[in-house]
Amino acid sequence: MDVIIAGCGRGIGFEVSKIFSKQKNTRVLALSRNIAQLESLKETLQGEGAELFPISIDFELATFTDQLKKVVEQHDFKPSILIYNAGLLINKKISEFTENDFDRLFHVNVKAGFFLVQAMLPYFAEKAHILTISSMGGYQGSSKFPGLSLYSASKGALAVMSECFAEELKDNKISVNSLALGAAQTEMLEMAFPGFKAPLSAAQMAEFIAEFAMNGSKFFNGKILPVSISTP
Repeated sequence: MDVIIAGCGRGIGFEVSKIFSKQKNTRVLALSRNIAQLESLKETLQGEGAELFPISIDFELATFTDQLKKVVEQHDFKPSILIYNAGLLINKKISEFTENDFDRLFHVNVKAGFFLVQAMLPYFAEKAHILTISSMGGYQGSSKFPGLSLYSASKGALAVMSECFAEELKDNKISVNSLALGAAQTEMLEMAFPGFKAPLSAAQMAEFIAEFAMNGSKFFNGKILPVSISTP
């Protein structure tokens, strides 16, 4: 089984990469701007039969898909699972956001995800599962927090885009779902909300994501699913 995970240099994405890297007969293409931790993980896997390919990619660059396609073709990757976990979070008041902030947030959180899926369409294995990682901030009716207007809007756009992908790709036998995550203890969360303690660790959230990526498409397609222990 071939797996592509985008946005896995740290936090939840890194933990998801660890889980898949320990699966038998699995190759993991791990995409992140910073791959230092992934390279260290690869070294610890030597001799265990797992194949991890850390690839340094900047999702803010328009050329990232060309770089990725070269790697996919070089290793003859046929992804059965694609997880789009790349994300940017900027915490500011509405009055303080700049046009550059807006463009960066929507580029990483939405635009890059669209063009990643588009670029991989010729390579997917049959019955592949595309899983995008959204946020409860972008889930309608959930609690909202000040400072996250653009982050939440971009994550909402990613989730709805995933619904549209599912409809358009069903004839290709590709399933698409989106998980709207609640808080998990990650470096990104700590940077945005210093001192906040989340109810789940990155590793715990990663276990759920990995399991859903492998089996969720048996039960769901075109769905935005909240993953949160709080109400609403």
